[in-house]
Amino acid sequence: MEERAKANIIIEDRSKLIATGVIDVDSFDNESAILLTELGALFVKGSNFRINKLNVDVGELVIEGEIDSCVYSESYAHKKQGSFLSRMFK
Repeated sequence: MEERAKANIIIEDRSKLIATGVIDVDSFDNESAILLTELGALFVKGSNFRINKLNVDVGELVIEGEIDSCVYSESYAHKKQGSFLSRMFK
């Protein structure tokens, strides 16, 4: 039997987003995040974002701030300049 990709999003009080199935963080700033998940790219928009928790071993990310929207896209072209994490630790 084929194993299906898994990714979950939990939003608590529009101030905390918990995402699972995260493979990479392509982009992150104060007002937006682009997360590459097992189900495609996830675009998160809002304000005052900060990463509260990132566990790449289990694919979990927690963002705190004001969450305005979350949108999945399967057609997003991943940037070729390296991941957010690899750019952060250069």
